[in-house]
Amino acid sequence: MRIFHLCCFCAFALLCSSCAVGAVVVETNKPFQGIKNITYNAVSVDVVIDKPAADTVDVILAYHGTVSFDNKIVEAAQTTLSRVRAITTAANTMIVSVAYPEEGLLMGDNVRESEAALLWVKNRAAKEMNLHIKKIFLVGHSQGGYIVTRLNTMHATDGVVANAPGPLNLTLRCQLEETGQGPASGVCALMRRRYGTTTTNADAYHARSLLNFTTGFTSPILFVQGLDDAPIQLMSWSNFQQRVENCSDCSAREFLNLAGFGHTALFDSPEARSRYNQFLRR
Repeated sequence: MRIFHLCCFCAFALLCSSCAVGAVVVETNKPFQGIKNITYNAVSVDVVIDKPAADTVDVILAYHGTVSFDNKIVEAAQTTLSRVRAITTAANTMIVSVAYPEEGLLMGDNVRESEAALLWVKNRAAKEMNLHIKKIFLVGHSQGGYIVTRLNTMHATDGVVANAPGPLNLTLRCQLEETGQGPASGVCALMRRRYGTTTTNADAYHARSLLNFTTGFTSPILFVQGLDDAPIQLMSWSNFQQRVENCSDCSAREFLNLAGFGHTALFDSPEARSRYNQFLRR
């Protein structure tokens, strides 16, 4: 057995602050649920773990969507874990949901913590949790989809699923905000403070857009996009898809575009859930 100093939680419904902190015992062949602070290469991040009653597992690293404030990221990770668990049919799958930081960070800066969680699973989780890990998958929603797409240009896994990944085009998004055609956002406000407007420094905005990360995918990836998503997402989606499909140095790429579904299509569409599970089993 392994002993972690973790914060407990009940059914992934409450924030860690409502639970006691203490030594949690991970017993052989027993299920385990808890929050662990992990460190890899001197980078720390909280992860929410849901381990089945098995010691040989596949692992899904799950990445939540935008919540802006860091006092909400553990809750977001818990919610994302629950939603990923609900659509995953494979037995003996451990889910590690990453509470990556957001507050005060420029888009993409939190790839650092997100990568640390992936490297911990790849290199340390088996020993620390007394497990045998067979396969590792990444699943991300919204900004989490942005993160897993970028991680797929950095490290090989057994597969990546990105639902409604974005922001796709920060130049366009922040330009619309600057001209009063879109609602103000913290993402663009931070960019303007660092780089000025899109008119004066468009390259800086493009450099952090997902449209700038459409090559070099190391692992198979499935993109899911609801076609009733927000207009700002759909304005750049066909351009993004075309660039990814044109990639000459990428692993396999699949797209599932779903009419009648919005930003959470992966979790809402029976077709998306079926395709997702087929992708994990392939």
